[in-house]
Amino acid sequence: MGTKIKKLIKKIQLKRTTVVILVFIAMAFILIRQIFELQIIQGENYISEFENRITKTRVLKSTRGNIYDRNGEMVASNILSYSLTFEDNGSYETTREKNLTLNGVAYRVLQILSENGDSLSGDFHIALDENGNYAFDVGEGFTLSRFKADIYGHPLIDDLTKEQASATAEDMMNYLTGSDGFSIVLYGEDAYAPEELEQYGLPKELSKQEILDIASMRYKLNTNSFQKYMAVTIATNVSESTVAAVMENQSQLQGIDVIEDSVRQYIDDESMGPVLGYTGRASAEELETLKKENPDYSNDAVIGKAGIEQYMEQFLHGTDGQETVTVDNLGKVLKIDENTIVPPVAGDDVYLSIDSDWQSAIYQILKQRVAGVLLTRIENTKKFDFEGVKDASQISVPIYDVYNALVANSVIDIEKFNDQDASDTEKNLYAKFQQKQQEVFDTITNRLTGDNPPAYKDESEEVQEYLTYICDTVLRDTLGVISKDAVDTSDPTYLAWAEEESISLREYLNYAAGQNWIDISVISPKGEYLDSAEIYQAMTSYIVDYLKTDLGFSKLLYKYLLMNDQISGQDLCLVLYEQGVLSKEDEAYSRLASGELNSYDFMINKIANLEIEPAQLALKPCSASAVVTDVNTGKVVACVSYPGYDNNRLSNEMDTDYYTRLSLDLSSPFFNKATQQTTAPGSTLKLLSAVTGMMENLIDDGTYIECTGKFDLVNPPINCWNKSGHGSLEIRGAIEQSCNYYFNMIGFEAGKNEKDEFSENLSLSKLQKYAEEFGLDENTGIEISEATPHVSDSKAVPSYIGQGNHLYTTSQLARYATALATSGTVYDLSLLDKVTDSRGQTQKTYETVVKSEMTDVPSHVWEDIHDGMRRVVQTHEQFNGLGVALSGKTGTAEIDYRQPNHGLFIGYAPSDQPQYAVAVRIANGYSSGNACTTANDIMEYIFDLADKDTILTGYASTDVSNTSND
Repeated sequence: MGTKIKKLIKKIQLKRTTVVILVFIAMAFILIRQIFELQIIQGENYISEFENRITKTRVLKSTRGNIYDRNGEMVASNILSYSLTFEDNGSYETTREKNLTLNGVAYRVLQILSENGDSLSGDFHIALDENGNYAFDVGEGFTLSRFKADIYGHPLIDDLTKEQASATAEDMMNYLTGSDGFSIVLYGEDAYAPEELEQYGLPKELSKQEILDIASMRYKLNTNSFQKYMAVTIATNVSESTVAAVMENQSQLQGIDVIEDSVRQYIDDESMGPVLGYTGRASAEELETLKKENPDYSNDAVIGKAGIEQYMEQFLHGTDGQETVTVDNLGKVLKIDENTIVPPVAGDDVYLSIDSDWQSAIYQILKQRVAGVLLTRIENTKKFDFEGVKDASQISVPIYDVYNALVANSVIDIEKFNDQDASDTEKNLYAKFQQKQQEVFDTITNRLTGDNPPAYKDESEEVQEYLTYICDTVLRDTLGVISKDAVDTSDPTYLAWAEEESISLREYLNYAAGQNWIDISVISPKGEYLDSAEIYQAMTSYIVDYLKTDLGFSKLLYKYLLMNDQISGQDLCLVLYEQGVLSKEDEAYSRLASGELNSYDFMINKIANLEIEPAQLALKPCSASAVVTDVNTGKVVACVSYPGYDNNRLSNEMDTDYYTRLSLDLSSPFFNKATQQTTAPGSTLKLLSAVTGMMENLIDDGTYIECTGKFDLVNPPINCWNKSGHGSLEIRGAIEQSCNYYFNMIGFEAGKNEKDEFSENLSLSKLQKYAEEFGLDENTGIEISEATPHVSDSKAVPSYIGQGNHLYTTSQLARYATALATSGTVYDLSLLDKVTDSRGQTQKTYETVVKSEMTDVPSHVWEDIHDGMRRVVQTHEQFNGLGVALSGKTGTAEIDYRQPNHGLFIGYAPSDQPQYAVAVRIANGYSSGNACTTANDIMEYIFDLADKDTILTGYASTDVSNTSND
């Protein structure tokens, strides 16, 4: 057969090359046909199958509405930015494949962010501490409990099990990263094989920070696990270089996308922080509440967390739009269905009644005045003898308290003293601290376990403070080992410890363990049963270990190192430079370091120049507040709390270190001193007493009362501030002189019944009646958080001079002052003017709301009060040369001899045609005279009566007044 074929080929005369060509032609034909089949005939089907097209609805984010002040100045706005989103859009055959895929994508995103100087959104409350261990970045409280509930998948904090509620950061990370969570780290038989890690772009080992970041991303993604194709935001305000890197590598970043977003920006002014508040990611509980009003809130919605941002949330939030898109298996958009686009609607704009210029200026005035009061009270001494003086007006501030405040309020970070790059001064301080710590721990161990330790009262003041800290701060308040609810405060042993101080801490704790006042589950192994002796032993072992890492106790040790002159004020002042609190460019640095400038003069100079502020030291005084109203509308034109805070550092990407510092700051910047701090009103309340006395026919214009200097019709007697007596006074003179005796007599007469017997309840009921008419029994209506007022219900006669147990905020005193200025018009105060949509169309106007009018009070009563208030200002030298007729009333609210008095002033101007009312309070400001000088500065500014540079000097105002003629 083969021979025949050869003969045939020879017969046809085909060459070998011809045969090869024919073979190639045949093969090419087959290949071309196959390509045609794949690309033309079946191409669309294959492409569709390869791309695995998915149609989904994509959210188009709206922008938050702007906030403006009354002059149209923008105080809160939005800046265009880019955010990274992450969604789970893959199909997986196993959970292992899913975790490897998502963890691999998360790891690659982390690398891109790190290379371009960006980071993840910081609302995950676990971080690495200085020792590289997992730790919470917030303290015990609602925020941490809410975080734990979210991690463990509970809608309510109360749903947490006891084990979950007490979980440490390490416990929670083990849960999130293990096989029960996101399988980021697996051990044993389940561990990922090297080829698996390589396939999904994961390294053989992850650092703890990388594990933490991947867990954070996976946790956010998990919040939308019930909506597979719903993206979550993992990084905001990222750089253009990050955007470019993500877009270039998107084929390897399944589910990662870049979206246009906006970040909140506030006016750079701490005075506006407490009014505006800030924004942040909504918690599960907040979302549940908000969705009842608006179901369109997304799970990663940014909402108002405080202030106007929170109160006006439903107006400011806006409405997200949407569009239907077709994406491939990598999440890349292939097509947008133009017919499905619903454009987003920007939030409404909010206009405030606040004048941001006035707000800022008054904040500066308060800071200057508080600094001035503090400065003039500092003395170059170590301690002040409260028991020896027992006069609050004479309290001084020892310079050692100032030095200690640098540590106590974390102006200096003592945790940096042991860093590798710590300065020689810091290392020296830390070495002395270690020696002190060991000495104190030996003492504590002896007191807890030794035979017959001394009774508390026989201990030194230093040891007493340590023992009190252990018992009250650590065991009771922080750890809850001593159960407040279980302790029987009438028990003789408890009284021997808490009041008589006749037993040792060891005796008290041993007794508490036997009485089941101790909840040992906080510190003992889970499920372990212990008898009372074992409970005490477990507790004492735990205490010293706990104190080794307790920052508060470490600060206490530094205090006594300072008080015992083992460290110096100069050392601490130098650390201010070495930690960057002050700049070394300052010429004072070299003088301080060389000893040419002593630490006392140095601190005096820095406080005088406001380089170290009163709020940083958190001594007394360290805060103040002022509220100014438009008396014709009840609108609040300034609502100022010192200290404030920078809300730009709390919104968007929260600065958790800053938030923690504010939360622990002893000056309480989050606590709005204008609307949340309540104190006694002092003599400012005597105007209410005047109305009460005249309306109840207890006095009239011609009633003269002889002030002898001491009102002795009650027990104990009440001294008038003028102990020599004012002599005979009528109502106008009594207001002018702020005579305690006169108003005590009104209170006494108000309590007389038909039998001419004095009744506390009758007297109080009459005062309360007119307090209600002034609106002093209710909140003012102001749209930010405000404490509830309290009209005195005890000690009737003292209540008529502003003592008793009256409690009011500065905002409530401002409404009271407004009612006095208007002869009885009581407004609901408001910070709001109007709301407009993004096109400027008015949606809502906030009109003046008159709560009530005191029409039953005759004009002659108001005339007496107004004349008396005008005389008050005329007889106080702090207002000399003011340039506008001001009427007002001073007040000095006494606390006890260990705390400086509060200084208050309320008033309005001009006296004949009032425009603005003001209330000022300097907490622990010693005297009403200092509130007067502050009010004088405020009036000069808002009425433009002096050059602004002479008012806003940037230095402590040392023209301090010790006047308290009230």
